[in-house]
Amino acid sequence: MPCNVVYNGGIPMFRKLVLAAALAAASFSAAAADKYEFDGGHTNVVFSWNHLGFSNPQARFTKFEGEVLLDTADLTKSSVNVTLPVDGLATDVPKFDEHLRSADFFDLAKFPTATFKSTKVEKAGDKKLKVSGDLTIHGVTKPVVLDVTVNAVGDHPMSKKPAAGFDASITVKRSDFGLGKFAPNVSDDVKIQITTELRKAGA
Repeated sequence: MPCNVVYNGGIPMFRKLVLAAALAAASFSAAAADKYEFDGGHTNVVFSWNHLGFSNPQARFTKFEGEVLLDTADLTKSSVNVTLPVDGLATDVPKFDEHLRSADFFDLAKFPTATFKSTKVEKAGDKKLKVSGDLTIHGVTKPVVLDVTVNAVGDHPMSKKPAAGFDASITVKRSDFGLGKFAPNVSDDVKIQITTELRKAGA
């Protein structure tokens, strides 16, 4: 018995049904991820390096913008997009801040921001995630993977509103981003550590 396929506008009906189902699934997935905002009072982005073998100074980004789309039922369906204005970089030593923002390093005048945009989130054990993404610093974009610890997800005990908390870390080579001045005497490896609390937008 011949199989009749109904065409509509040149597209087989069964293909249209498959496409509709895929779009519906994608819409459901997107709807499950809620927008969360950074709690500035409980978010720190700190990086550190070794100085001539004698010390391990730190600097931090005091400004951050962006959003996290969080699927609390399945964190692997979440995403993050963050911008770090370089003018918010601080070491508590004003002259050093100026040097880091100069053309010797971050070159604030030409590259005013650093960014991270996730491309994949994977489970990596109990309360552990691997977050892959594109890190852009000094106009150079490199793929990186953050090691993330899930601290807590649920209603905040004080606000009684949806919240989430994470720690993340990664080590990068600054020379990969054109920031290799004084290496290797000043370490090429730079460790970035992040802790953040997120609050559900509009909650």
